[in-house]
Amino acid sequence: MKGTIAVPFFFIPMAVDTLKKIEDWIQEILADYPDLFLVEAKIKPTNNIKIFIDGDNGFPIDLCVRVNRKLYKLIEEAAIYTEGDFSLEVSSPGITEPLKLQRQYAKNVGRDVEVTFKDGTVKEGTLEAIAEEDIILAYTEGKGKKAVQQKLVIPMSNIKTTIVQIKF
Repeated sequence: MKGTIAVPFFFIPMAVDTLKKIEDWIQEILADYPDLFLVEAKIKPTNNIKIFIDGDNGFPIDLCVRVNRKLYKLIEEAAIYTEGDFSLEVSSPGITEPLKLQRQYAKNVGRDVEVTFKDGTVKEGTLEAIAEEDIILAYTEGKGKKAVQQKLVIPMSNIKTTIVQIKF
């Protein structure tokens, strides 16, 4: 077509390879901390590496610092980025981020959650239990004297997002 040019995306395989290498290093580091697990790792085009780690019992700041230092050293020693042209952020996903992994659901059993289904429907309740393929949500239907406790089994495959609700 006139006026268009194809631009090959050579950087994509390198980014995928780099991300895989970083994820492997994270898994090696986390082997020393069995209650910690990788939730997500991503690299932005500006070489900003974001690592989200969670733990069965939380992710204390001192462990966050240790993981960050170990990973930073590995990235620098491998000389993936010229002259240290990268930044690294290691943190927990944060309370406003949706749950992504089975282990995150497990550690939040008993907490209030908001589940958004793939069709856009939203249901709030208490995460009562999880199984391999679904969760059980306890919720109240009706108000006052007509309120009835219900339980809903939700297949994981029907969930778009689940967010823990903070209530004061």
